[in-house]
Amino acid sequence: MNILLVNLYLFKLRRISFKALIACWLLRAEMPSPLNSPTPCFIYFSLTSILLIVCHLGYITGTAVDDNSTIIGAIIDANSRKGKEEITAIKIAVDKFNNNSKNHKLSLISRNFTGELYGAALTAEELIKEKKVQVIVGMDTWQQAALAAEIGNQAQVPVLSLAAAASVRPSRQLGRSTLIQMGTNVSEQIRCIAAIVHSYHWRRVIAIYEDDAYGGNAEMLTILSEALQRVGSEIEYHLPLPPISSLSDPRGAVHQELLKLLSTQSRVFIVLQSSLPMATQLFQEARRMDFMGKDSAWIITDSISSFLDSMDTSVISYMEGALGIKSYYSQSKSNRPFQEFSAQFQKNFKSEYPEEDNAQPGIHALRAYDSIAVITRALERLASDDTNTPKMLLKNILSSNFSGLSGNIIFEGGDLSNSNSLPFRIINVVRTNYKELDCWTQDLDNPLNREGGDKNCGRNTTKVLDGPVIWPGYLKRVPKGWEMPTVAKPLKIGIPANTTFKNYVKVDVDQIEPEKKYTGFCIDIFHEVLKILEQNYSLPYEFHPVVGTYDELVDCVYNKTYDAVVGDVTILATRSKKVEFTVPYAESGLVIVQVTSEEPHKAWMFLKTFTWETWVVTGALLIYTMFIVWVLEYQSNNPAFRGPWRSQLGTALWFTFSSLFFAHRETIRSNITRVVIVVWLFVVFVLTSSYTASLSSMLTVQRLDSNVMDIEWLKATRSVVGCNGASFVRQYLENVFNFEGAHIKNICNQNQYHGEFQSGNISAAVLGLPHAKILTSQFCKNYTAGQPLNRFGGLGFAFQKGSPLATDVSEAILTISEKRILKELEDKWFPRSAECSATTNDELSLGNFWALYLLCGATSTLCFLLFFLRLLIDFKRHQASRSDANPSDESVWMKTVQLVHFFHNGQTEFPNERLSNLSPHPTGDEWISTRWPTVSRFDTHGASGRLSSYSDYELKVTSSDVLEPPETCPPTVSIHT
Repeated sequence: MNILLVNLYLFKLRRISFKALIACWLLRAEMPSPLNSPTPCFIYFSLTSILLIVCHLGYITGTAVDDNSTIIGAIIDANSRKGKEEITAIKIAVDKFNNNSKNHKLSLISRNFTGELYGAALTAEELIKEKKVQVIVGMDTWQQAALAAEIGNQAQVPVLSLAAAASVRPSRQLGRSTLIQMGTNVSEQIRCIAAIVHSYHWRRVIAIYEDDAYGGNAEMLTILSEALQRVGSEIEYHLPLPPISSLSDPRGAVHQELLKLLSTQSRVFIVLQSSLPMATQLFQEARRMDFMGKDSAWIITDSISSFLDSMDTSVISYMEGALGIKSYYSQSKSNRPFQEFSAQFQKNFKSEYPEEDNAQPGIHALRAYDSIAVITRALERLASDDTNTPKMLLKNILSSNFSGLSGNIIFEGGDLSNSNSLPFRIINVVRTNYKELDCWTQDLDNPLNREGGDKNCGRNTTKVLDGPVIWPGYLKRVPKGWEMPTVAKPLKIGIPANTTFKNYVKVDVDQIEPEKKYTGFCIDIFHEVLKILEQNYSLPYEFHPVVGTYDELVDCVYNKTYDAVVGDVTILATRSKKVEFTVPYAESGLVIVQVTSEEPHKAWMFLKTFTWETWVVTGALLIYTMFIVWVLEYQSNNPAFRGPWRSQLGTALWFTFSSLFFAHRETIRSNITRVVIVVWLFVVFVLTSSYTASLSSMLTVQRLDSNVMDIEWLKATRSVVGCNGASFVRQYLENVFNFEGAHIKNICNQNQYHGEFQSGNISAAVLGLPHAKILTSQFCKNYTAGQPLNRFGGLGFAFQKGSPLATDVSEAILTISEKRILKELEDKWFPRSAECSATTNDELSLGNFWALYLLCGATSTLCFLLFFLRLLIDFKRHQASRSDANPSDESVWMKTVQLVHFFHNGQTEFPNERLSNLSPHPTGDEWISTRWPTVSRFDTHGASGRLSSYSDYELKVTSSDVLEPPETCPPTVSIHT
């Protein structure tokens, strides 16, 4: 009703103004006036015209804010390909809605914005305050959208950004409640980039981006750095390119920036953000400077790959071999809405921009079209609710849930939902076009998929991209992503020139040929590794001897003076922070090498089981027990303990000693004696068991008998220790074990250790485990190594951080180790000396018991000599008696024969002594000679004497001592007459 009254009022006002204007012209014609002097009619006419203009503008404004019409403001860079696609798609969407809607219309006011960042805020303010727009769409960058949203927050005007967001937090959490993100989040693309980098095991990358001069790329770099760290990679260098709009000579400026990359090793380039003109200059200059050669890799984001469909083919050829991330959207012929939009888009685009070669719509056009669809659907819900407020419009926009041309449209916190966004396509630029390789989804478990095309990107888990991938330089294998050595620029390898142990690395300056100039265990390992690596690629190299410590050698790799270090370098935590180590080819640790102590009394080891006090007490107890047993059994009239005193002593000693081995057989008659024997046998059992256990322990357990016990003993006694001065050992002893530097002596040659030990200048040597093995194998009889004080990472080769060669060399080292090549090299360079090569074991040898053998042999020999002496005495008596009866001179030979005959006939028996030791009636257990003394016919007197003695002995035996006769009677005595 109000609108009708306003229209009627304006209509009457126009009629009055028209009549007044005619009257003024008629009055001016009839009444002449001075030249150039204003008349009242003219003044009236001017005022009326101004009033009509103001009323007309008010009418337009009133019409614009009509509930049946909505004004949309578009801030677009119409000079760029992206802007051209977006404004064309927006117009198509507005026209389609206006044609289909009868009750509501859309009005579009666009602004071509190509100015500075803060100009976006001024343009948004002009659209909101002057043009009364209700929604703003567009913006080329996220920073522009953020500033426009600041203005939109004040007027509660929704701002739909078509730019990709760099922030991982929703827009509403950033204080921009009216900012709505239609573009994809850059963090999703960065996660896709990290997945690609991880799949190819690239450790270092270079980030390239076009700087917007407002720090908008800082957050994007932070997200990339965090994503790469999660997969074990890092950014080696980031190269900001100046905005191309500020460059008078873009090619020269890009060339100067790329020169900075010549000092870097990484050849994996990630173009995070760039305009299309800057990307064109970048790839053209990179190809000229050979940054797109072999073993290089390039990854471009959606900001560039989205224009590949419309880019000039000559520009695409410069990008050949690059991998790209392209937003996924369906282009299937069965998708009718897309086909209808595509046909209309191509028609309008060719008509408005005939200079463009390709009229196919890209992802930017689809998002712009969907942004208008979001607005129209929100307006339709407002019409049904019969409410039209900015807050309700914003609420309805955020509650959108439908399938658009660019994907599912669902908002979470002002941003498109990640769970409903379509995956990215991973493409490969080939010649003047591109091919699709894989799809990347938000699925953390299965990020890369194998189904391409329009097969909804299936979820097949893989580790690398599907192939074949066309890499830069048409490389047939996966590029290393590293500046690989060439013949012109070989791999610079530093080696220690002054090693203490020459078995590892030896530099002979007198030799000219490298094969003879550089030798050693480490050099041979490197040569074997090269044989394996050359099966895949060549690796030109050159050795550079370095005089200095091992830490200084590692620092040379860290500051990129050398590409690698080959030598006996110990893997330490502090060094691993600077360089990349291979897997160890030898174990390492810290051990104490000391002089081996000799055992001067090893032959009497069997006596060391007991102390001398124990031996004395045991012997005294044995004699005391022997005495008690003899006394008790003698009083019991035991015939075994009777007879002459010498016989009783022998029997007592034999009984006691044989009880040590439980071999006694004498009869015990007294019960008291049995008690004594039981206790004694228990003592014997304990003693023999303890002796056996102690002797076994001494023979089987190797004991280190040395004055130097451990590091604490060395510190307490202020002993001087030797170590390798070029290694980390000296610093380790001072910092970790708090060893005084004055008590540490640097030794620069392995042969010098022996001299320092012999001269007494050092008490011990603290060496790495591999070096200690060399010293102990060379002087195995002189020195011995204790248990490792601690363990380290082993010995390995060092490369620059992120170098793929470290991984390849590690695999090669494992290969030669599995093929026993490494073992053969160890035997070649670390042979044991001839003295040490003899097999040593813990078996008992003659040297362990020579004292016992000597004692036993000497005893037997002495007894034999005594026996032989008695034999000679008896033989001489016999000969003397024969000489008296039949004197004759006999030769020595005849005397020898008679002596043997005399021994054979048993003439060595001593009847008196023998019979005194026998019981009257010997038992079967007692030994009786099988041969009784034979009396010669020439010695009747001696025979009668012996018989007389035997008769005397029989008379002394009482009746109580008579025993049962033996089973076998002794032979009769025959007397020759």
